Amino acid sequence: MKIARVEALHCDGGWRPWTFVRVETDDGLVGWGECSDNRSPHGIAGSVQDLTPLLIGQDPRPVERLYWDMLRATRQNLGGVTHKAMAGIELALWDIKAKALGVPVYELFGGPLRDRMRLYWSHCGTTRARLGHVLGTPPLRSYADITALGKEVVARGFTALKTNMVIPGDPATVYFPGFASGINSTDGAPTVEILDAIERLIGTFRDAVGPKVGLCLDLNYNFRTEGALRIAKLLEPFDMQWVEYDNWDPQALLQIKESTSTRLASCESLVTTRQYRPFLELHAVDVAIIDVPWNGFSQGVQIGRMAEAYEINIAPHNYYSHLADLHSLHLCAVLPNVRIMEIDIDDVAWKADLVTKPPVVKDGHIFLPDGPGWGADINEEVLRAHPWPGVGERARSFYGMSPEQMRARPAG
Repeated sequence: MKIARVEALHCDGGWRPWTFVRVETDDGLVGWGECSDNRSPHGIAGSVQDLTPLLIGQDPRPVERLYWDMLRATRQNLGGVTHKAMAGIELALWDIKAKALGVPVYELFGGPLRDRMRLYWSHCGTTRARLGHVLGTPPLRSYADITALGKEVVARGFTALKTNMVIPGDPATVYFPGFASGINSTDGAPTVEILDAIERLIGTFRDAVGPKVGLCLDLNYNFRTEGALRIAKLLEPFDMQWVEYDNWDPQALLQIKESTSTRLASCESLVTTRQYRPFLELHAVDVAIIDVPWNGFSQGVQIGRMAEAYEINIAPHNYYSHLADLHSLHLCAVLPNVRIMEIDIDDVAWKADLVTKPPVVKDGHIFLPDGPGWGADINEEVLRAHPWPGVGERARSFYGMSPEQMRARPAG
């Protein structure tokens, strides 16, 4: 068995591209990996192309050796789009190896510890505020609409949700890094107005879902340490599942963690055990978030096991297609220290059709597949029917705006 073809393929995800690596062998076996990055899809595809000569003609089954071959060839630019391309290739190679053996990927890593994983509804309210006009979801014009959304979460069986800084209105506003007027300046300092808005949003969700549902607020990279700490202290009365905050400085995260009773999650942008190590050694977070499409499966498992040695739980970073849902689910299956798994519920109509066997989501849990490889393949006919970039309104950015609209937006 030899690798005959490696290619990166994009699919329109409505307001962002989903990027897949397809690896085909000379005997017709196909493996799939997802390595989506809304901001640099062309860079990832180019990196896959750059790595392809290392792979063509190689046996796909010694996955670790091929991973380290790619790493040696690119070690001077570790991280970023190069590493995401490596991850997508590696995920596709594990798919091939497991299919060749007739087993799920998780069987190659010791077998499953669980048959299902508890989920949290991610970007809850965020997607509707930015892109409800695309998805046809109810508008968020008032805090009564936030209440209704919280009750919908509970009614649909979820026991946790995560939102961003959503302010209802007509239209509703979501504050993302660098794209919000008057709020997300490079100062990284929250205004009194944004603190009030956060407190009201989380308070409304808490009243709607009750005391037993986990609430998470994702601050992304919006603030500096002092600002994130102020928000974490502000939210202490709401008994948050966590505040999620991205920062490249483990000492800064430790300062926040030790200064508040609000639990802290972070690390989603890190790749490889080397980048995670200082954060875990310092116990800088309560929950370490791992992105499988950006790290690959073997590194994801190693990071998770390293976190377990430091008594730290992990949670997958997972806001992609159903193929990535399966990547993350297989990771959850083989680790003992998983807090919860992320999933996006509000999404494009063809998300389920894009895979040959969508994962089963029921009562706030996702159930482990038993088919070989990841348990599903990409439906190439559906992928071709939804090319990216598309035309007209389909060529939107991650922020729900065209490049022209983003440039015209007032500076923060």
